[in-house]
Amino acid sequence: MAPPSTLVLGLDPVTIPGYDPAPVLEALERGRRRFEELGISHAMCLVPLDDSAEGTIVEHLRREPWECVVIGGGLRKEEELLEFFEVVINLVRRHAPRAAIAFNSTPVDCADAAARWLTPR
Repeated sequence: MAPPSTLVLGLDPVTIPGYDPAPVLEALERGRRRFEELGISHAMCLVPLDDSAEGTIVEHLRREPWECVVIGGGLRKEEELLEFFEVVINLVRRHAPRAAIAFNSTPVDCADAAARWLTPR
């Protein structure tokens, strides 16, 4: 039987002007290793804040029947992104209606956020 599948949605830190992406990229790598430790298959969809974001998210949501979608803090914590966060939630609801939705605290704990909602195998 395949391991539980999770999609992580977040902002691509490399595309944020004036921002040093190195700490976030390092944290994402630690988070990726945590998925492996827990035996959870996953994919990351990191998007820039441009006109391609919605289409990219939909493309990833349609790739497989995800058991869980983790929505990263970059998409939900900034007040100026509230409308985009609403769009993301509704895209998940529409294109992955059976997936649990989870929220992480940091890029490192994405797997732990997903694990709270995944059915034990």
